[in-house]
Amino acid sequence: MTRRWILAAVAILTLATSLSAADLPPGKWWRQPGIVMRLGLSEDQQNRLEGIFRSNAADLIDLRGNVQKESIALRGELDQPQLNRQNIQRIAARLSEARARLFGHELMMLVEMRSVLTEMQWNQMRKELDAMDNPRPGNARPGNGRPGNFRQGMQNPQRR
Repeated sequence: MTRRWILAAVAILTLATSLSAADLPPGKWWRQPGIVMRLGLSEDQQNRLEGIFRSNAADLIDLRGNVQKESIALRGELDQPQLNRQNIQRIAARLSEARARLFGHELMMLVEMRSVLTEMQWNQMRKELDAMDNPRPGNARPGNGRPGNFRQGMQNPQRR
């Protein structure tokens, strides 16, 4: 029974670190020349996207920090020689809530950013994201250029 708890907690931690609400390219994608050109972003749109990012940045840092703190607490509890199920459940609930708050904030930022783009620009962005998720053979990048996939691209760095 204890082993099952540990495996479940580890699986949850692994899955949660790879999920993100803001399903967008990493970094300030609205300032990347290739994306700007392919989407046809105007200077005004870039500035509005920058404003949205800046107005959310501090909160996102805090929310991500809370998720990391709770993840560390859970790992610490799982490393104890005697597992305390009540503590594990309490920490897991806090971690779940921290992730939900982060997801909600990221999602609302995405909605706000989406409102800056035209329908045609949004559709082109979706195509860009699909291309990142499904790179053509010979055109692969480490981690497919996506934050959640970074570790996958770095599993065997000697091959490059």
